[in-house]
Amino acid sequence: MADAKVIPFDEDRPRRRMPRRVRSVPASEQVAQEPAAQETVAPVPEPEAAPAERGDGWDRRIAGGLAFLRRRVTGEYEVDDFGYDKELTDQVLMSLMRPLYDKYFRVEVKGIENIPAKGGALIVANHSGTLPLDGLMLQVAVHDHHPAERHLRLLAADLVFMLPVVNELARKAGHTLACAEDAQRLLEAGELVGVMPEGFKGIGKPFGDRYKLQRFGRGGFVSTALRAGTPIVPCSIVGAEEIYPMVGNAKTLARLLGIPYFPITPTFPWLGPLGAVPLPTKWTIQFGEPIPTDGYAAEAAEDPMLMFNLTDQVREQIQHTLYKLLVQRRSVFF
Repeated sequence: MADAKVIPFDEDRPRRRMPRRVRSVPASEQVAQEPAAQETVAPVPEPEAAPAERGDGWDRRIAGGLAFLRRRVTGEYEVDDFGYDKELTDQVLMSLMRPLYDKYFRVEVKGIENIPAKGGALIVANHSGTLPLDGLMLQVAVHDHHPAERHLRLLAADLVFMLPVVNELARKAGHTLACAEDAQRLLEAGELVGVMPEGFKGIGKPFGDRYKLQRFGRGGFVSTALRAGTPIVPCSIVGAEEIYPMVGNAKTLARLLGIPYFPITPTFPWLGPLGAVPLPTKWTIQFGEPIPTDGYAAEAAEDPMLMFNLTDQVREQIQHTLYKLLVQRRSVFF
């Protein structure tokens, strides 16, 4: 419903005073009187704008929600070659993750200006937390804090796309298989791509090894960035290590279930489903200065020594930032 328009009454026309009726006074009755004070006219207050009718905002939300559902039912929405559904991600998935991001983990973001406003870039981050919630929080951080509201396309492990429901949601949210071909296609298309080279070694490490980076593989992400000529942005995440303190690993049970590890924490599996609730730690995500790759020759991606040096440079920058953030942190939870 449109807001009511209020038209001020005679706002631009001069106000006319009514003529005063003067009674003639005989000379005998005239006495010395003080000069009359100048007549003042009280200003007429400007008419206030009519407030917007209640429910107008809700009307728009309901209409937008119904239109969204209609497009879902009729199939009138778009996905890219990887299955990414931008509308579903913006309106549903991001909305579901924001309460966890804003209220529960209270994520603080630093260095967002180091992410380019446009064009491809590879964001490389540490990985931790037993369950990969850090990747989801990283996705929200980039979208909600970057001036251009850019979307981060995460490279995920094979296991993610083998799980029912999770597979479909991951595709819809823009995740794709962690392989060089998919990553290079996304980078060359101008997308932001996120990778966590530690993989399962990072999220499945014991609590005693928290914030100690594991090996970054053979440097495949560096080779991909070199081929695409896109910068590498190191990213350090503090707070995820403590959400599920992993004090043990039931390896036999993990092999039976076909998963990399079966975590044992102070609350899981002892408390059942309640033990799967993460601890409300305070998070900090910091993006470091980008490392350019466009100055190298085309054959540089085949140079193993160069890839090793660049991989080590990215790893050292992330590790140094982690230590710095830990020193600055007042508490795990505040």
